[in-house]
Amino acid sequence: MNITNEFSLTFVSKSLNEGFARSAVASFALQLDPTINELADIKTAVSEAVTNCIVHGYEFEQGQIYINGKITDTNKIILKIRDKGRGIENIEKAMEPLFTTGGGERAGLGFAVMQSFMDKVRVNSIVGKGTTVVMEKSIKKSYNYTADRENG
Repeated sequence: MNITNEFSLTFVSKSLNEGFARSAVASFALQLDPTINELADIKTAVSEAVTNCIVHGYEFEQGQIYINGKITDTNKIILKIRDKGRGIENIEKAMEPLFTTGGGERAGLGFAVMQSFMDKVRVNSIVGKGTTVVMEKSIKKSYNYTADRENG
């Protein structure tokens, strides 16, 4: 598996930047020619990861969120979303559906949503240093009408 394209993005952990992150990642993913559903899956997973950085990573503070995206020659997108916030004490517990440290207004479904929309989700975290979420999704290659016509 070789990396064919890559981007890095850093932005302030403000809620209004969640939509920016979704759009930036979606624009990058378009080169894989995803279906509308595949693109929606990626955007939703990115929203959840970025929201976790804002709400849980930095809580009442402001910090930086870092996104690195890679495209492989196997038609896969790999996204790394990272903060330098407070970290997660118990990753296994945090990944359980309905578990939240965000109070009554949070559903506790962020990681479950990421896992349901992406092929692979890995979480690394160090308390007091931050959290990194790495998500992968293979995009099915669409039928190439132009190549088919050229080949007769």
